Amino acid sequence: MLPGMAENPPAPSRIRPLPSWLLGRAAARGRGLVAEALARHDLRMWHHVVLAAVADLGPVAQAELGRTISLDPKDMVGVLNDLQTAGLVLRTPDPADRRKNAVSLTPEGEQRLRECTRAARRANDELLAPLSAAEREQFLDMLRRISGVR
Repeated sequence: MLPGMAENPPAPSRIRPLPSWLLGRAAARGRGLVAEALARHDLRMWHHVVLAAVADLGPVAQAELGRTISLDPKDMVGVLNDLQTAGLVLRTPDPADRRKNAVSLTPEGEQRLRECTRAARRANDELLAPLSAAEREQFLDMLRRISGVR
């Protein structure tokens, strides 16, 4: 950082009140907290997303997995290579179409996902610590409504 620069310089006065800017700042802080928590378990954000999606979808074709979580196929290969090297997923020929790979969790992958899910929840609790329980519920409801997620 350059001398005299604040760690988080304030946004220009016309930007500071914009909900989009505030949401971006909150999201960046949340991503940072979760990334730190996951790093303690030797995972990155996309590793966690892929493990969670595989857990939800069961054995899933690699291409379908990438489409489901909107991850570029080249990036998906890299994430799956990391996870397979760590012994967290298996890629086997898809019984429905042997030209495709089916991805499934190993028992170690299931355990790591449980650990990382708890760590991510704790990080999100830290993010929302300034809010009461009722405010958290209201805030999450509002986020779901404006993001179109239910």
